[in-house]
Amino acid sequence: MKADPNRPLIIRVGKHLRGVFDRLIASSSLVSNDPVLDVRTFPWTQLLRDNWDAIRAEAIEVALRGQAAPSLATISPDHRSIAQVNMWRSFFIWGYGYRIDENADRCPTTARLVEQIPGLNSAFFSILAPGTHIPAHRGVSKGLITCHLGLIVPDDGDVRMRVDNRIVRWREGETLVFDDTYDHEVWNETSGTRVVLLVQFERPLRNPGKWLADFFLGFVRRSAFVQEARNNISMWNAAVKQMDV
Repeated sequence: MKADPNRPLIIRVGKHLRGVFDRLIASSSLVSNDPVLDVRTFPWTQLLRDNWDAIRAEAIEVALRGQAAPSLATISPDHRSIAQVNMWRSFFIWGYGYRIDENADRCPTTARLVEQIPGLNSAFFSILAPGTHIPAHRGVSKGLITCHLGLIVPDDGDVRMRVDNRIVRWREGETLVFDDTYDHEVWNETSGTRVVLLVQFERPLRNPGKWLADFFLGFVRRSAFVQEARNNISMWNAAVKQMDV
């Protein structure tokens, strides 16, 4: 596949050097490099579990109402090749280090909680329609770790994720922490909508891996690529207001 010239240079180059970058960051990691990590390694996950009812209520109120949550492919240029239109939707509270003020103000409890997470990079409600399959893909940097908090998990079929060679399933009110640089894919083989709070946070690192990860993330956060995604969210919110949704 031809490289997308609109992607940040560091991401295009980084894909060719991914193995080198990942090995250096992994060698500097202060936590496990396994595909799925022990939630007890990250004590702040208890804060999400303790408040999951309130987070779920805000997700239902703001993210599942009308067209408030756009397709992830509409917002994020990096997901257009894997996100099925209107099947994988998102309601961003934080994105690549930027607070999405309008959305965060609409779910203040969730915003307050995620803002206590060390090294917060992104936080959004991830909404997966019935019958959706997100094909295998990988995250861009081992400097980030992903946490899911189960909010709505249908039980009339199978909803699952494969991370490397591990199959994991969500439970409402429980957290799942994994390294998304491992090949992973998701299925919602139910008649209901799956909703999780998806949080990306910085991997605890020592140098030199920390220096490399910080440099990479800092470059990406300032890139036109991420600024486009921020602008897409603003435009979507403005359009939704016009529809009085």
